[in-house]
Amino acid sequence: MAPPLRLAALLLLVTVVAVFAASAARADLVISRADRKVDLTSHIVRILTSLKVENVGSEPVSNVLLAFPNIQAKNLAAIRAFGTEGKVKGLSTVVPIEVVQPSGAPPELTFFSASLHKALEKGRILHLDVLTVFTHSLQPFPEEIGQADSQLVVFQDSSHYLSPYPVKVQTLSIRLPGGRVESYTKHANTKLVDSELKYGPYEDLAPFSYNPMIVHFENNNPFAVAKELVREIEISHWGNVQITEHYNIVHGGARLKGEFSRLDYQSRPYVRGVSSFRHLVAKLPPRAHSIYFRDEIGNISTSHLWSDAKKTQLEIEPRFPLFGGWQTTFTIGYGLPLQDFVFSSEGKRFLNITFGSPMEEILIEKLIVKVVLPEGSKDIDVSAPFPTNQRQEVKYSHLDIAGRPVLVLEKPDVIPEHNLHFQVYYKFNNISLLIEPMMLIIGFFLLFVACIAYMHTDMSISKSSPSYLAKLQWDEVQATVQQIQGIFDQCLAVHDKLETSLHDLSRTGDTKSCKAARKAADAQFKELAKELKPLLMSVQSSPQSYHIWPKLEDLAAKEREMQDKLMARHSTVVDSFEKKLRGQDIENRIASQQQKIAALRQEVESLLEYLSEI
Repeated sequence: MAPPLRLAALLLLVTVVAVFAASAARADLVISRADRKVDLTSHIVRILTSLKVENVGSEPVSNVLLAFPNIQAKNLAAIRAFGTEGKVKGLSTVVPIEVVQPSGAPPELTFFSASLHKALEKGRILHLDVLTVFTHSLQPFPEEIGQADSQLVVFQDSSHYLSPYPVKVQTLSIRLPGGRVESYTKHANTKLVDSELKYGPYEDLAPFSYNPMIVHFENNNPFAVAKELVREIEISHWGNVQITEHYNIVHGGARLKGEFSRLDYQSRPYVRGVSSFRHLVAKLPPRAHSIYFRDEIGNISTSHLWSDAKKTQLEIEPRFPLFGGWQTTFTIGYGLPLQDFVFSSEGKRFLNITFGSPMEEILIEKLIVKVVLPEGSKDIDVSAPFPTNQRQEVKYSHLDIAGRPVLVLEKPDVIPEHNLHFQVYYKFNNISLLIEPMMLIIGFFLLFVACIAYMHTDMSISKSSPSYLAKLQWDEVQATVQQIQGIFDQCLAVHDKLETSLHDLSRTGDTKSCKAARKAADAQFKELAKELKPLLMSVQSSPQSYHIWPKLEDLAAKEREMQDKLMARHSTVVDSFEKKLRGQDIENRIASQQQKIAALRQEVESLLEYLSEI
């Protein structure tokens, strides 16, 4: 069962009586024939109305009025008219159209005026083709469907052509996308043949005739709606025009009801996801290069690219299929040759490029086009084929000083018919191209000069300064301490030789060899003491050794004490061997000396380790 008619359509029927009196003033024109062709194969509705207008009055007519219900006019995204005069339809020319408000017109209607280039004389005929494009005119019904359900939509209009002029003959042809038709309003002379629904012909219709009709049918084509598209066009006079497009796309059809099953979708995607769409197609200029497709996560590899001499076609597939109400964001970028889109004329340069998106059959609710011009551009002007909101910004990039001027154009409800060329004019001096290379050259030159200056600059401290003298004194102290460490290491080596002679004595009993070793050690100790004395005095006299001298003094004292203990123990052991005492008695006699020597050895080694760290 079809959904109920809109209340606005019924109100419109009531207003016909009120406007009928106003139609008398427009009786100079009669529409001999009106043929309407409605294309419902996409979610963007296109209506082509072919009018044969005849002037039956006595005065020339310069304007033809076109009327639309407000409920339909609010979704009007584009309207264009093409006209030619004569009994036989010839080559048409563009006819300007503007919104008007005729006196006595009802507020429920919106009027447009087609301004003829030449007034239509009495008895002359005008062939006028009017293309109107509507958005959001197909309403999902039901508004929520399951994953495997087909999408049904409703279209509402009038089977009669709504016009302020009498219509002698009129027909209506509605092209459907195929699939089933749930229902449609049946008036006289109505028939459905395959995927085309026809109303009429209807004859002798009064001005403002309105006969409501509704079609409820299946439409599973992609309802791709871009909530916002930011399209940045950056011009580089080094030979490239870089395009970056940021999309926020939603499926504008019936919302998905229930949960989504990936398993069912993967097994039978064209049955279990018939209302969804998996990919979008973008038709890029033929010499597009460096093309990429990514989202917030990173690069998306599920894309296909075909190119030839006439076009470059990019098929992109988001990370997941889009069902009704689902949305996704992604970015497309590509480069274009500068010479194909930027030209010179009358001392100015101008960019000539298309305004809208390269995507097929996409509705853009908010389009922002940013044209980034080279730094130094001035006298910026724009020529667009339709009204846009304009402003200027500044963008800073690498090596920019004053920033790059950015021309921002905004337009709501952009459709494929808006993908027309627009021009941005600006002045640019070629000398400005040398600014960035010169900045790099000067920067590297200054860097090399700084490096050369650094290498040839004496950064050392003055030799007469106190800090430099203090450093020299400290270096001398360090060198002296290293010599002192060497002498103490030699002393420890002599200690080890005395220990070795005692081990040999216990093994061989040769007291003469042991006494000779003690005598040689005593001589070595005296020699090392002579070498050590001036070194200690040198360190003591240096002001930089205040924190080292106590340790050195302690080390020298403990070393002398350890030498005395070693020599005393050595004499005791030799004397005990000469008296032929037992080994246990010898151990008892030297036990206290042995403990003292081990403690002193440990302290001496600790002090030497401390000096090594300093």
